Amino acid sequence: MIQTFQIKSAGLMMGALFFMASCSTNKYAATNKIYKDQATGFAEIIKSTPPVKQSKETLDPTMQDWIGSVNFGMRRPNFVILHHTAQDSLNQTVKTFLNKKAEVSAHYVIGRDGKVVQMVNEYLRSNHAGVGKWGNDTDLNSSSIGIELDNNGKEKFADAQINSLVTLLGVLKKKYNIPAANFIGHSDVAPRRKVDPLNFPWKVLAKKGFGLWYDEVLKMPPVDFNTELALRAIGYNVTNVSSAIVAFKIHFVQTDITPVLTPADKLILFNLYTKYL
Repeated sequence: MIQTFQIKSAGLMMGALFFMASCSTNKYAATNKIYKDQATGFAEIIKSTPPVKQSKETLDPTMQDWIGSVNFGMRRPNFVILHHTAQDSLNQTVKTFLNKKAEVSAHYVIGRDGKVVQMVNEYLRSNHAGVGKWGNDTDLNSSSIGIELDNNGKEKFADAQINSLVTLLGVLKKKYNIPAANFIGHSDVAPRRKVDPLNFPWKVLAKKGFGLWYDEVLKMPPVDFNTELALRAIGYNVTNVSSAIVAFKIHFVQTDITPVLTPADKLILFNLYTKYL
């Protein structure tokens, strides 16, 4: 009897462990299915021949034709936009990105411990940049990879987190041939509306080839140096110049983010302006 009881107990324990493991494995089963179904829907649209819901369908049917070219490919992102989550944990951010009503997402989320969670296929468009502009690009969601860093905006970015980020950026840069200057922050593309990533180690990343930084020795700009033109040349939206200045200082100055360029700020701006030309 004792032996039988022990066997039954062991069986129950194994069953409980299996159930717990199953629950853990399937924690995101429902949302993963939604992702798969939505991606499958996109795939069906893409592989339709001739394509459906195309702009030419508004034309006279007798003036339309479909001849499939052999030269095409998938979306190729040309920017990487970094964010901080402004939340208190990776799990909290994941939960937000699984909420349909939130309508926000990112391709990757990196935890404080360096864990990298991918949430959107790189070839698809994630809703991370929102309304913004960089240079002449007004749809950054379509042209960029969005990476969220688990950080509440008031703390130092963890070394493990930055190490994972650098590794990921290295792969993305090589895979998509992304220029060094095109690794930017959310605040850069959305002045006034966003301030993240705040107090971010941009200089560290720039030394590794992700983003630009100013030189140690700075030259005086010419007397007629046009700061608004320089901000625009770098990529900032200068519709509101004060907001553009704040965004510039969040990225490159950090110790002072007031909407006024000091003489020292102008030295930095001029140096960067020459790099972006």
